Amino acid sequence: MVIELTVNGTLRSLETHPRRTLLELLREDLGLTGTKDGCQEGECGTCTVLLDGKAVNSCLVLAGQAAGREVLTIEGLSGATGLHPVQRAFMETGAVQCGFCTPGSIMAAVALLASNPRPTDTEIREALVGNLCRCTGYAKMVEAVRSAAIELNHG
Repeated sequence: MVIELTVNGTLRSLETHPRRTLLELLREDLGLTGTKDGCQEGECGTCTVLLDGKAVNSCLVLAGQAAGREVLTIEGLSGATGLHPVQRAFMETGAVQCGFCTPGSIMAAVALLASNPRPTDTEIREALVGNLCRCTGYAKMVEAVRSAAIELNHG
């Protein structure tokens, strides 16, 4: 089947098998390896991307379900002016260590801040609950999201 979808602002037309996942399409066909392949069961959150602005586990989305939709990956998050405030905050607060969970956690945080620009720490933790991290714990991630929220809201 041939599907068209917008990935990181670029309209793409790709031939794929109906049973392939969005994760496979992104990593294997488009070379967007920032989206990590972790559990393939929707449990770890390493494959989180934004689909029409909503955080989803790309390992659970069939490629055909993304047809006609907009996908934003970690590679599309930064712009001409540099890193997105959430990316920068994760670096500045030390919310990254091995980095495997970082792209998915950042994408979940971006989705949260788009829908809730001033989340409480509890809301931040709830938004990150689907993103497993074995290195940092979550205190630095919460701090990073709180810091990015302040920057995005201009103080």
